[in-house]
Order: sequence, then C-alpha cells, then structure tokens
Amino acid sequence: MNRGVSCLRCRSARVKAHLVPPRTFASSSSSSSSTTSSAPILSSYKRPSTAPKPILDIKHIRLNPELYERTCMERNNLRQAQHPHRIVGLHAEWQALTRSGRSNRERSNLLRRQLANPATSSDDGDLEAVRRMSREEIQDEARRLKLELSGISDEESRVLAAMEELALEIPNLTSDETPKGHEPVLLSYINDAPPEAAEGRTPKHDGPSHVQIGTELGILDFAAAATASGWGWYYLVGEAAQLEQALIQYALAVVTRHGWTQVSPPTMVYSHIGAACGFQPRDQNGEQQVYTLSQPQDEVDRGVPEMCLTGTSEISLAGMKAAATIHTDDLPLKRVAVSRCYRAEAGARGADTKGLYRVHEFSKVEMFAWTPPDEDSAQDVLDEMLDMQTEILSSLGLPARVLAMPAQDLGASATRKIDMEVWFPSRAARLGGWGEVSSASLCTDYQTRRLATRMRLAGDKMGFPWTANGTALAVPRVLAALLENGWDEETGTVHIPECLRPWMDGKVKMGLGRHRRQRMTGT
Repeated sequence: MNRGVSCLRCRSARVKAHLVPPRTFASSSSSSSSTTSSAPILSSYKRPSTAPKPILDIKHIRLNPELYERTCMERNNLRQAQHPHRIVGLHAEWQALTRSGRSNRERSNLLRRQLANPATSSDDGDLEAVRRMSREEIQDEARRLKLELSGISDEESRVLAAMEELALEIPNLTSDETPKGHEPVLLSYINDAPPEAAEGRTPKHDGPSHVQIGTELGILDFAAAATASGWGWYYLVGEAAQLEQALIQYALAVVTRHGWTQVSPPTMVYSHIGAACGFQPRDQNGEQQVYTLSQPQDEVDRGVPEMCLTGTSEISLAGMKAAATIHTDDLPLKRVAVSRCYRAEAGARGADTKGLYRVHEFSKVEMFAWTPPDEDSAQDVLDEMLDMQTEILSSLGLPARVLAMPAQDLGASATRKIDMEVWFPSRAARLGGWGEVSSASLCTDYQTRRLATRMRLAGDKMGFPWTANGTALAVPRVLAALLENGWDEETGTVHIPECLRPWMDGKVKMGLGRHRRQRMTGT
C-alpha cells in the first residue's frame, strides 16, 4: 500500500519513471481541470468593454517567436504555431505606422505654428519652406494631414488589437518538467495495482461495469434520464445519491483540514471569464464544449455580455480576483469549492464513455490557489494538492497511478499537469483499464494576466501572481470506480470505504437491503 506519498519532487526521485503506453480511451473531461487548447478562444464572442483588460507580455512573444512556436507545435496547436511570427510582422507594421504618424504630427505642428505666428524666424529649412506657402495652401495641407493621422491612428489600433488577439490564443509556455511528445510518464502507484494491470498483460474479459451494478442495485437510472434529458445525463437514486454527498463531504473534510478556505461559487459566469481562464467554447473539431445561455435580443442590442455554465469551479474561483489586486502577504491564497459542472461534450460516444464516465453535469470538489510568482512557491502548492489527492484515493482504497502528462495533453493555461488514474475493471480488456479521475495543473501567470489579477511587489511595483488548480474529487467517475472495485458478485453488494461511512449512516455495504429482500422472497 502506497499511502504516505510526500511531495512530487521526492516522489520523482524515489520512483524510476518509465513511459506509459498511450491511453487508448478518450481523455478525461468530467474531472480534469484542463481543456483542449487548439480551438480559437475568441472566435465565438466579442469581449465587452466591461471585461478585465488583458495585460499580456507581447514583447516576450515578439522577442522569442521560436520558443512560442515550439510550444504550440509540442501541443499540436498547428494553427496557433503561426501566431508568434505573425505578431512579429504586425509589430513591424505598427512601428512603420508609428514613424509615419510621428512625421505627420511634426509636420502638422509646424503648420499650426506658422498659422499662429507667421513672423516666427527660424533656421529650420522646413519652416522656411512653409513660410513661402499661402495661408490657403497651409490650411489645405493641415486638413489632409489631420485625415491621414486619423487613418494612421485607426490602423495602429487595428494592428495592436490583432496582436493582442493572436497573443491571447497562444497557450502557456510548457514547463521543462513536462514530458515531450504524447506519452505520459508514470511517477508512482497509489494502493496496490491489481494483477491484471501488470505491464504487458491484457485481461481476456472486462469486469462488470458500474452501469450493470448500479442498475441491478436500483441506484442508477440512465433510462429515465435519457427520456427526461437525453444522452449524458443520469439519476442517482437512494444509496448512490447518498454516496455522492458522502464523497463531497469527505473531500471537503480533507482539504479544509489542510487550511484551505471553502467557497460556494456561482455556476454561471460571463463567457469572457471562461475564455480568460483558457476554456474554449469549442474543441479542435469545432464541436461545442461549453453551454452558453441564450439572450433576448434587447440584451444583445444593449451589449449585455454573454454568459455560460462553468465546466469547473476553477473558472468562477479565478474570476473572484478578476481586475483586483492581491496583497503579497496574503499569498498563497488557497480556496476549495463544491459546484455543479456542465460540459457539452459533443465528442465520441463509444464504449469508453458509457454510464458515468463522460456526462454533461456532475458534482466536483475543486482546489484553486494564487501563489507568489516563483517556481518553488508554486511547486509547494502543487505538491500539497497532490498529497491531498493521494490521501483521498488511498483512503477510498482505489488502485490508482500518478502520471506526468505530456505536452500534447495540456490545456491552454497549464504549463504542467499531473493526472491520477484509477483502475476500472469494466475497461480492462478493451480500454486498458485505467481512467482519469483527477488532475492538478500549474498555470503560472497565464490566467492572472488575462483576468488583470495583480499583486503589489516591493517598491510599489505591480506584478502577477501565479495560479494552480486541482481536482479534489469529481463524483461520477469516483462513484463508478467504487461500484466496480467494491462489487461482491456473491452477495450482490458494494463495499463502502471506512472513510465514507460517517456520511453513509455507518453502513459497511450498499445493496444489503435489496439482497435481504431477495433472500426473503426467493427472487
């Protein structure tokens, strides 16, 4: 049993990392804190004037275009890979416009001085030439220059806006700690990996799925949800509904015991807040990922910002400090929230997404922190998140593995991401068995720059804190894993981990009532 895992740095040193074969099942969305980053962020809406104004380091992009291009290529963001060099070209265009505008303004000032005081004497050759012009000629040229300056100013604004929009679409720089390519690196195991998970061994048959178990126990109802809401929705009934609340309360107890402050956040935010956090409205195939709310035409006409349902409380937590300044002494600022999460998830609907594995709505306990802008401080917070995730999965008795995720798996905001995958017996033969249930990411200043979240540094200078986020517990997949790993075929019951029993009326098994009724009735 691997229970006392300490920080990631120590863990990486102790465990000889080796490459894990690429996962053949769809990557997580119901628990992960990150999103696919290859779709345009700003293409589906216009940022309103009331939104926090991004404060991007476009100069760093301009001076290091190859670095940012390589980052985009590593993440398979082929379209964005052209953005750094386009920014360089646009900056050259802006410089030419600036020079032209400065020349026109100098000429315009000269004409104004001549009109105001024709008797001015000067050795300036340009002024002497102007003095030979008639008043009408000076006025005509002044009007022409005014029109030209207005056009140049408009062009400068257009070019600056184009550079900003391109910069907003470029993902965060990838950490040197992030594996390159598309294969994750195994860091460690939590609890004992089952024999069928041994490297090079493929089970002949899948175990019973949580769909079968939950249906047999009468605690999961997908048929009724399909009628009421459609594919990707579900009813938790009886002990499953109670288990959901037990999981939430247990995760909260662990995180708050470590000193994190609980927040009850909104589940609706402005779309520009979600985009600033790196969450795109559509995926790389153009399919909808975020549920947006329809607006009456009068709101559209009045410029009321579009709103969306959050896919994770990371978004609403980050938005708490949008356009705000955090005092340095308050960092790290650590928050934990329970929320309902909504994801359109218009992608593949195969065997790997059955039941609770990929759903449109779910409960999640999410951790979010603002940290001082340095590697050591941010790493300390990430290690704390990973330790809490390890504690939760270890206490639940779920076989899990910890992976350093490759660049191609990172969302737009993440510079580094660590996933935890749990063993699902129902996925063993066809899908490799493992399925993601949580992740933790470092985002440096990607989100704070886009949300105008600042901090006051020494000497009254302003800087940007870094952010980190992690899943404490995403209910559906963990609930599914508990059903599959705790299932006892002989008794027709599911084992309840000891840590959850205080919220389960002290019960040790789920399904006992049904099993006893069957024995009494002989059915």
